[in-house]
Amino acid sequence: MNPILDRGFRPRFQDIRPEHVVPGIRQLIEEARAGVEKIAGDPGPATWATVLEPLDELTERVRQATVPVQHLLAVAESDALRQAWAEVLPEMTRFWSWLHLHPALWRKLRALGESAEATRLDELRARHLDRTLKDFRRAGADLDAVGRARLEELDVELAQLQQTFSENVLDATQRFSLTITDPKRVRGIPEDALARFRKGAEDAGERGWRLTVDQPSFDAVLKHAEDRSLREELHRAYFTRGMEEPGDNRPLIGKILKLRQEKAKLLGYADYPDYRLEEQMVRTGARARDFVAQVTERTRPYWKRDLEVLAAFADGVGIRPLEPWDVAFLVERIRKEKFDLDEEELRPYFPLPAVLDGLFEIAQRLFGLRVEPKEVAELWHPDVRYYELFDERGTLLGGFYTDFFPRPEKRQGAWMNDFVYGGPRADGSFAPHLGLICANVAPSAEGRPALLTHNDVETLFHEFGHLLHHLTSLVPIPGRGGINVAWDWVELPSQLLENWTWERAALDLFARHWETGEPLPDATLDRMLAARKLMGGWRQMRQLSFGTLDLALHTRYDPDTHGDPVDWVSDLLEAFTPSRRFAESHPLPSFMHIFSGGYAASYYSYLWSEVLEADLFSRFREAGIFDRETGREYLETILSAGDRAEPDLLFRTFMGRDPDPEALIARNLGELARGDGGDAVTQRR
Repeated sequence: MNPILDRGFRPRFQDIRPEHVVPGIRQLIEEARAGVEKIAGDPGPATWATVLEPLDELTERVRQATVPVQHLLAVAESDALRQAWAEVLPEMTRFWSWLHLHPALWRKLRALGESAEATRLDELRARHLDRTLKDFRRAGADLDAVGRARLEELDVELAQLQQTFSENVLDATQRFSLTITDPKRVRGIPEDALARFRKGAEDAGERGWRLTVDQPSFDAVLKHAEDRSLREELHRAYFTRGMEEPGDNRPLIGKILKLRQEKAKLLGYADYPDYRLEEQMVRTGARARDFVAQVTERTRPYWKRDLEVLAAFADGVGIRPLEPWDVAFLVERIRKEKFDLDEEELRPYFPLPAVLDGLFEIAQRLFGLRVEPKEVAELWHPDVRYYELFDERGTLLGGFYTDFFPRPEKRQGAWMNDFVYGGPRADGSFAPHLGLICANVAPSAEGRPALLTHNDVETLFHEFGHLLHHLTSLVPIPGRGGINVAWDWVELPSQLLENWTWERAALDLFARHWETGEPLPDATLDRMLAARKLMGGWRQMRQLSFGTLDLALHTRYDPDTHGDPVDWVSDLLEAFTPSRRFAESHPLPSFMHIFSGGYAASYYSYLWSEVLEADLFSRFREAGIFDRETGREYLETILSAGDRAEPDLLFRTFMGRDPDPEALIARNLGELARGDGGDAVTQRR
């Protein structure tokens, strides 16, 4: 059997080859089309059992069969795999458009929505039917034949452009390397990173140190290299990915934005943000822009304070003028001087195996969840590990993979993937879920495990929060379970879990020196907590700049009249930066979140969710961070609830009130000195 079509629980990653993709996907589409025609052509009345239930099963089957291929493109890409996917991507996109634009199927769904049975559905089924009808309308089901044909063309072209954008970024990241032979140029870079660079040079048949722009390499140089010109060289290489041939993404940006705008208008919306955000907590583009503008003004005094500190310190050490490639380096020096804290000195206390053990222990103490490793054959790389998650009754909730180290064929960043949706079944059984967490942390070296920065630890907790949202879902309808929630709610479980990486009781479970077993000293933690708000205004303003450029591009930028989108965004960002050079240091040509990920017109959602989780965590602080009753209530009310109800209702059910935006300011930014000003955010969402 073609492994893509295997209906086993774990995809046969070890068997999937590029030559399986085209025939497997085509057979899948053929079978799915036949299934849709059967549902649409049923002469009987439209019922849940004859329309929506089989449609859900059919669409989930297609999703589960295609996700492994898309996953392999992210973690084990090859030219052959890329070409195979490119061949069937238009066919796959046309299938989804065809399904949502199928007149007879739409008549069946509308008939179900207007039936007497619909009035008797329980709350969850009624919500699912209502959301399905909305999804079809938002996909163009009410358009005339001409409109439906044009919408299908738009969807196909967008899918291809977005895939090409992602491939160009991966190619640009893989292409760049810089080999250094002069030891003076790598002075200041930690030995851990230098060892990786030396091995990279050896593997390439070179002498010296081979630097790349994968995240561990880039961070090590920007934060620690004393050679300012070296920092500048890597900084320019990183931020010009997607700006050079082959693979210049700038023309693609204009095309993507133009097609998204046309799609929104074709469907009856003023612009793409109004279309994209209709089903999210924020509801409209105007409210998203208002939210970003309010938080920007609330943050600006803190940003100005941080800029003054940064500029003064730079001047004191002779760095003039302050440039973008100096910031990370100077922040590390300020951290060391003001708080006697060196990020690299913390690494020995965060060995990856211990961090994972601690993370799993926290899940058990807080939610009663147990993680057990398991040997399986369905792996795509030797670094990959597999685990199973059980609840306190011993029910297998699901399995998950981990893949933590960078490779040339793996994309940057960290993410979670939802391979299989299980959940409660009608016969009383529970079908397990299947997921994944990926990251790109510095790997182990000879004689020692992988040692993480505290930021790496936060990242793993973040992705595990997403994973728990998926694996603990108790919603019996897959489309309403797990992470199938409003995009500005989906980050809450992930960001919430990061809070435990700052708590003494949680750190005691894993923050121990990898050689001596010594726990993270109290004095070190005190300095970490004191430094937590360091440059908080600077960091938050950068996030706000991304949220601003995202929404502005999708409403105000016109590729026909405004020219180069990179220059246009640079103009926009001058209000968020100290100089033109800083304004130009943005990731637009490699911004996969917006142009090939799921955050188009939605980058604001990171900060929106952070406002919610900062407030929500206050309840854990009050009750005790391992309070079992609070953990149980959170698990039942939010984590396992998926899209069972509106997020606002889930939040109020757990907190007993609406969110307090000031919780985020207090945690991330602290107090201003007298005279710094800044009004509170008063508008509640």
